[in-house]
Amino acid sequence: MLENCFQSELIEAGCDEAGRGCLAGSVFAAAVILPPDFHHPLLNDSKQMTERRRNILREIIEREAIAWHVEEVTAERIDKINILNASIEGMNLSIKALTPQPEYVIIDGNRFHTDLTIPWRTIIKGDGKYANIAAASVLAKTHRDEYMMRLATEYPAYGWDKNKGYPTREHRLAIRQYGLTPYHRLSFNTSPEQLELF
Repeated sequence: MLENCFQSELIEAGCDEAGRGCLAGSVFAAAVILPPDFHHPLLNDSKQMTERRRNILREIIEREAIAWHVEEVTAERIDKINILNASIEGMNLSIKALTPQPEYVIIDGNRFHTDLTIPWRTIIKGDGKYANIAAASVLAKTHRDEYMMRLATEYPAYGWDKNKGYPTREHRLAIRQYGLTPYHRLSFNTSPEQLELF
């Protein structure tokens, strides 16, 4: 069972992102402040949940959270500042948009920097340990999946409705056949020769 939060004396937000390893599309970051007594048996690291369960949890989190915000950082911005900095920028923006503002933040992973004056801590695999990070992972993932489904209607050949922009064989074959779209991250290795890895 997930712990609700890392510490209980200060108002705490959990923060996570989705889409770092994709070849196409924005990266999404979310920050969530949960009520102290929040618990749901389905809540887990979003990567361990089915799409249906993530969508169920998204509704519950958005309804019951004290505060939540999801931020998008575009492929163009990713190419300009790199994917790590873009992810961190998205997390910072999502934290800053919360009302009320948290007094403490825990972030999934091991890399973060900020100009926020509030204390924070990175936690490796935090989305499998703390409910507020898991909730942020669910929101980031479901909002990003929804966005990729919209892009898939514009560029159906790349299979984004299924692969969500990740570097699957189908996606790389489509790049070989049709080239890159305006949504591809030009700073990523989108080379079709990467098919040799499969």
